[in-house]
Amino acid sequence: MTLVAFEGMSVGVVMPAISRELDALDLYGMSFSAFLIAGLFANVVAGLWSDRKGHALPFVAGVALFVVGMALAGAATTKELFVLARVVQGLGGGAAIVAIYVMIARVYPPEVRPRVFAGLSAAWVVPAMVGPAVAGLVADSVGWRWVFYGICPLVVPALVMLLPALRQSVHDGAESGSGAALRILSAGATAAGAGVLLFGVDQMHRSAVIGALATLGGAGLLAFGLPRLLPPGALRLARGLPTTIMLRGMYSAAFFGVNSFIPLVLTQVQHFGTAQAGIALTTGALGWSAGSYLQSKRAFPPEKLLRTGAVAVLLGVLATMLTVLPAFSGWIAVPAWIMAGLGMGISVTTVSVTMMRQSPEAEQGKNSAALQVMDTLGSALAIGVGGALINLIGHAPAEISTGFVVIALLMGAVALTALTVAPRIRA
Repeated sequence: MTLVAFEGMSVGVVMPAISRELDALDLYGMSFSAFLIAGLFANVVAGLWSDRKGHALPFVAGVALFVVGMALAGAATTKELFVLARVVQGLGGGAAIVAIYVMIARVYPPEVRPRVFAGLSAAWVVPAMVGPAVAGLVADSVGWRWVFYGICPLVVPALVMLLPALRQSVHDGAESGSGAALRILSAGATAAGAGVLLFGVDQMHRSAVIGALATLGGAGLLAFGLPRLLPPGALRLARGLPTTIMLRGMYSAAFFGVNSFIPLVLTQVQHFGTAQAGIALTTGALGWSAGSYLQSKRAFPPEKLLRTGAVAVLLGVLATMLTVLPAFSGWIAVPAWIMAGLGMGISVTTVSVTMMRQSPEAEQGKNSAALQVMDTLGSALAIGVGGALINLIGHAPAEISTGFVVIALLMGAVALTALTVAPRIRA
């Protein structure tokens, strides 16, 4: 998890440099969304695989794909190849994270899980403190490609240390072959629908007809596939597990829909260096870890924790708009993103623990996959729409500022929705 965190903290920092070298500013949002949409499909496949065969093989396969994707990203010579590499990374990361959730559900008793999730969040602390700065220095000195290449060999010893424990993998064989096939088909339709919808939204400023047709087609695919991947009643926010699952997507959309564009604003508008721009992401991850630790030490009702987290995310998101104002330094992003990260640490861990408490053992893999589906879909749609807004409004510094303000307002509205519906997690 620590090594995955290094990659996660680094990509956002070096994306402006990648966009300049590969002439890929028009695909800035898609570079993130491609990773997430591919992960969405892998979430479902890995969840079914874990329930039927145990979590060991999905985890190892996911790590292997993730490493291959990093190597391909480092070697990419065009923006299209880079986006393809991000798809491979997403398939690997999506499989690995669901397998990890199933590991936790199968290995640790319920009373220990909050501390385990706090431990997973703590795995981000060192990468958060040094990852962005190191990525910025590497990009400035030897090139952004070595940000990807440098992590690949470090994964091998970590995986070797974990292999003996993976022999404890157990499974239930809970879902029939026909049910599994339908879920995989639904996952494919959902992933394709998200991709087509984002393509359509991005095409609106070029061709209104093509954009509208693609957007409608993508929405239709989502309407077919997504309900089959979520608990019944999720899309209407039914009480209990359905709302718990949906909240994960809201928090992820609100946070990552802004997080991905902070380095772009700081480098293009405030003229920060790559390493300097990464500090805001560093503080967000540190706040996240602190929030996760705090929720594990306080016995508050889950709905109270979720509302507190939503308020913190909302305040942090709105405060980032100050970074585009001439009267403020770009460093105002640091306290803003500490606040947003704190809210995410409280909320995301609480959602994960609540989901496991609400899930029968035979459905832990399926519900973990549903949680990750909403996590990745929320992030992918928010970042993709943000990228489309940047393309629509323009790439000049003043236009990027305007686009960022619009993005922050939209994501603030999503956080406010999470604040409103959080009490519905009670069955």
